[in-house]
Amino acid sequence: MGDSLSAAYRLPEKKGWIALLQQRLREEYLPQRIVNASISGETSSGGLSRLAAALDRHKPEIVIIELGANDGLRGLPLRLLRNNLQDMIKLAQHHRARVLLLGMRLPPNYGPAYTKGFAQIYENLARQYHIALVPFLLEGVATRAEMMQDDGLHPNALGQQRIVDTVWPRLLPLLSAASAKRKP
Repeated sequence: MGDSLSAAYRLPEKKGWIALLQQRLREEYLPQRIVNASISGETSSGGLSRLAAALDRHKPEIVIIELGANDGLRGLPLRLLRNNLQDMIKLAQHHRARVLLLGMRLPPNYGPAYTKGFAQIYENLARQYHIALVPFLLEGVATRAEMMQDDGLHPNALGQQRIVDTVWPRLLPLLSAASAKRKP
């Protein structure tokens, strides 16, 4: 469940990190199938409004939540983002899915209080709900021009592969636990 960062914005879908992650699952002989419920421009409110139906339809073992960047870029209240992410985590856990939360950071021009509070939301929720966390999805990507599209906000194909490498170590234990749960 994500926004343009997970919807392969301005890239062929097969070059996006979600498709690359599915490819890695196949290469590692892991049985999980990814359903990409990401929409460019999505906010945490939009994701929350769509999550229950997606959970009912797909019955996932793992839910990856990558939302908040558009909330932050629009300067929406931090409590709204926190509440929406919290409700998504609780909803996924109620459906017995493990959760991986993908954190985001904002540019410094939003001011230190807002940017620090924004980043802290992800860390606090991960700790409170005992879920896996990638503190910053674009770690090693956002500050490298060769990995970003011209808009400076979205990763290019090179950056997409780096995202997979960032997410993989936090996702692998969840995949292993899901596979172990399935064994008779």
